[in-house]
Amino acid sequence: QVQLEESGGGLVLAGGSLRLSCTASRGSLSNYGLAWFRQAPGKEREFVATVSWTGVSTDYADSVKGRFTISRTNAKNTLHLKINNLNPEDTAVYYCAAGAGASSYNTYDYWGQGTQVTVSS
Repeated sequence: QVQLEESGGGLVLAGGSLRLSCTASRGSLSNYGLAWFRQAPGKEREFVATVSWTGVSTDYADSVKGRFTISRTNAKNTLHLKINNLNPEDTAVYYCAAGAGASSYNTYDYWGQGTQVTVSS
């Protein structure tokens, strides 16, 4: 059983940066692929980025390549997402997930409750 909690969201101006974090308050993340998803109002859940259980392999959605960086620190049981050059289209609730490490949301077993990112122009 794994319990996840996101943090780091907030209200920022376009062009700014944020660092989101996800911590496992229960269980270990060392043997799971980890991912970030996001969901904007009126839209379906969207894949953002994933990192393998080894920490070697990463994958990003085309919409965030070059701006977002996913990383993990297994010693601290945490996952991070560094976001640069934010734009209003990035406004969404961001969720972390642990599971198989694929880009499909239904391959993940554990989810956090989400953290709100709002970008104003």
